[in-house]
Order: sequence, then C-alpha cells, then structure tokens
Amino acid sequence: MTKPALQIFTDQAAISQAAAQYFLQIASEAVATRGRFGVTLSGGSTPEELYRLLSQSPFDRNVPWPQTHVFWGDERLVPPDEPGSNYGQAAELLLDRVPIPAENVHRAKGELEPAAAVADYTNQLRDFSDGQHRWPHFDLVLLGLGSDGHTASLFPGSIPAREAREPVISVTADYDGRPAHRLTLTPPVFNDARHVIFLVAGGKKAEALAAVLQGPHNLEQWPAQRIQPQQGSVTWLVDQAAASQLNNPQG
Repeated sequence: MTKPALQIFTDQAAISQAAAQYFLQIASEAVATRGRFGVTLSGGSTPEELYRLLSQSPFDRNVPWPQTHVFWGDERLVPPDEPGSNYGQAAELLLDRVPIPAENVHRAKGELEPAAAVADYTNQLRDFSDGQHRWPHFDLVLLGLGSDGHTASLFPGSIPAREAREPVISVTADYDGRPAHRLTLTPPVFNDARHVIFLVAGGKKAEALAAVLQGPHNLEQWPAQRIQPQQGSVTWLVDQAAASQLNNPQG
C-alpha cells in the first residue's frame, strides 16, 4: 500500500489549477502508454471549478479528449437533466464543451430503478474492462470528502457485505439536502486505480480530513479510509481551511 501524498494550497482555486495539471499529465501518459484514458469524475461543489478549467484553454485542446473515457464514482438516482445529477453537472460544465466522443461518456443511468441502474452500470464497467476482469483499472479516480467522512456514496455506518464483492451498489443516505437514493462504485474498484486524487476545500471538512488522514482507522465512521490502493498513488489536494486541524501538516 502506497503512502498518501498531501499537498496544501491557499484556496480552492489553487486546488483546481493543480488538479487540472494532474488531469492533463495522467491523461497524456495513459494515452501514450495504453492508447486510452479512463477516469471517474466526482460530484458536489468542490470539482466544479476543475471542470470549468478543463473546458477552457489550454486544457480543452491539450487533453486527449478523443481517447478519454469518462465514468462517475457515484450518481444520484435522478434523471440526467434534473438538478442533483452528477452527470448533468459534468455535462454542463465540461463534457458538452470539449471534443469527447459521445460513446466515450459512460454515465450511470440515474433514471432507472436502483437494481436496474446497478446492473446497467456494472455491465458498462465490464465492457470497458479487458474482458478478464469485472471492472477496469482506471487511470484516474477523482474523489471528494464530506464533512461526515464519506467519499463517493460510501457513507458512515455498518459496511454492507456486498461492498466488498460487488463493483457497484445502491445506497440511501441523507446528506446536505441532496438526492438520497444513489449508486456508487465500491472500494475494490477505487483501490484498483492507478491514481486517486481527493479534492477537499473548506473549514467544514477540517475535522473529517484530520480524522481520515491522522486519526485511528475506523472504516465505518470514516469511509474515506477505505480507499487504500495497493499499487496506485493517492494524492490529497486540500486548501488551508480544510487542513487547519492537521497535526504538523506538510504542504
């Protein structure tokens, strides 16, 4: 298991600039090495500025969009054109503004019933894989951190057994007034990624960030601790407000 890297920035704008550079670098290396770039995006407010940056110069022309394949780490079970859709957010801010082929956008179908949505997304993962695995080794996973310690739609509480054996599960959770019914990728998928990048901004996240990074392991209370790639890298890009409760932060 690789040790997470922590980088602390002055504010969310600086986080987004750094994340955009990572996105371009990882995408370029993946295409040069394997001919395609597979990434899972995250929802919520923190990545919005990153998506705006990627839709603008120089990223709109330098990222290898024709070889980029986009998935999502989780999705709210709402239609794609309704508020709350992670796909809808990324489409508006990024995907509709760059030359990515429509067939390269692999959205979770939030308009379906939970079981059907899980089955469809599971099949999409398998189809994108190499045929020998149930899910692909993503080149990049973008994740956030909730003030309760959740990431993607992995929330505090008892860990369901299916989380360890299924690549996609449905969950119900109330958080920040957002749609409660969701589906999410599971830790085995995230932990197979080549690069995982967490984006964390704001003082509301400070307690959770300190607990996840420096507190004792409590995988039920702090689900982000379940993200522990055995071979891939983990990088935390955080602002000073989020890092305010860390002991001896290095950044």
